[in-house]
Amino acid sequence: MIHYKSAEEIELMRKSALLVSKTLGMLAGEIKPGVSSLYLDGLAEQFIRDHGGIPGFLGMYDFPNTLCMSLNEQVVHGIPSKKPLDDGDIISVDCGVYMNGFYGDHAYTFEVGEVAPEVKKLLRVTRECLELGVQACKVGNRIEDIGYAVQQHAEKNGYGVVRELVGHGLGRNMHEDPQVPNYGRRGRGKKIQEGLVVAIEPMINMGTHRVKQLKDGWSIVTLDGKPSAHYEHDVAVVNGQPEILSTFAYIYEALGYTPESPITGKAIHDITQ
Repeated sequence: MIHYKSAEEIELMRKSALLVSKTLGMLAGEIKPGVSSLYLDGLAEQFIRDHGGIPGFLGMYDFPNTLCMSLNEQVVHGIPSKKPLDDGDIISVDCGVYMNGFYGDHAYTFEVGEVAPEVKKLLRVTRECLELGVQACKVGNRIEDIGYAVQQHAEKNGYGVVRELVGHGLGRNMHEDPQVPNYGRRGRGKKIQEGLVVAIEPMINMGTHRVKQLKDGWSIVTLDGKPSAHYEHDVAVVNGQPEILSTFAYIYEALGYTPESPITGKAIHDITQ
């Protein structure tokens, strides 16, 4: 069952989403060669608690940490470790917050030092996939229109779209209906209605779309060992249109730049404005 949100509930969710965004913005200035993902995980937990939230992932389904930190060929659900990050790595940081009775859920794939041009392209195209997916989340469309938009752009660029893991509804629970695949056919799935809130999160692989789970029981990696990128926004349908509750603005401020979308010509984090 889909739980549609009132305007008041959406505003509470915006606060949860923005705390996640601020957490990722804080981490953006700390992600560099030589730093361990476990150290970053500790910073995130303290930051969330200091700002009135509760880490949303910690203990959920027995997950042991505040952040899912997925390195290079890891797609999602990577467990933070003491191993230092290397120059040229990429790391997907997925963070959840529980606050005011609602969850926020947000992810960004960071470059560590100097990254190869072909990897930079993967990150750019995956951000564009997120943008196109968000644009499709509006009244008059159906859920698979979101996945169709993501899949077409990714595969046009020669990338694999992960099938086994999907976006999801968001609210008083971290994972609610509906599931939001990153693939699909136009005109299929549930009708998108006013008050829908979903986490849209393209997971795009440089090579095959196929993945496997490691023996730790959590980490999902690409089957061919090639890099994967992951970006996520919380999106509410307001007045029939998508409204992004999370933002990359804090990340871009920390990194000192704001990339523009070649699709709209606008800053990525302002795509619904």
